[in-house]
Amino acid sequence: MALLDFRRGFFWVAVILFTATQSLSGQTLSIDEGIELAFPGAEFERKTVFLSESQKEEARILAGENIPIDNNLVRPYMVSRDGEQIGVAYFDAHRVRTLQEVVMVAIDSQDRVIRVETMRFQEPPNYRAPGRWMTQFIDRALDRDLSQKGDIATITGATLTARAVTAAVRRVMALHLVIDPF
Repeated sequence: MALLDFRRGFFWVAVILFTATQSLSGQTLSIDEGIELAFPGAEFERKTVFLSESQKEEARILAGENIPIDNNLVRPYMVSRDGEQIGVAYFDAHRVRTLQEVVMVAIDSQDRVIRVETMRFQEPPNYRAPGRWMTQFIDRALDRDLSQKGDIATITGATLTARAVTAAVRRVMALHLVIDPF
C-alpha cells in the first residue's frame, strides 16, 4: 500500500512539474504587462487598420525579401501619456521552427524601436531569444542594417529564433511606416 501511495504522489509531482514547465515555455506576458514594460505608466487603446492591396505590397517591399506580409489586418496599440501619443505597440505572431512565438515590438513617436519582448514562446525554452540579445533592436529604424546581414547578430544554437524575431521586427516596422499611426 505504501508503494502505491508513493507512486500516486510521484505521479502528481510529475504532472505539476510538467504543467509548470509548459506554462514557462508558453505564455510569458499579457498585453498589459508587455506595454507596461515598454511604456511605464502609460495608457493604451487598440485600433484596427485594414490594409489595401497596395499598402500590403508597399509593406512587403519595405520589409524585404522573404518576409511575408499576408494579413490585411493590423492592430496597433496606441500608447499615450497625459493625452499625448508617445508610441505604438504591435504584437507579431509567427512560427519559429514548428511552433508559435509572439513578440511585442514597441515603437516611439520617432519611428524607432524602443523594446522587443517575447510574449509567448512555444518552442523548447533553450531556443528562446535571451533578453540581452533583444536589446540590439533598441533605437533602430527600418534600414538595411536591421538584418542579420547587417548589424543584427545571430544566436548560437537558436538561429531560427534569431531569424524569426528579426523578420518580425522588420515586418512590424514596415507595417508601422505604411499605416503611419501618428
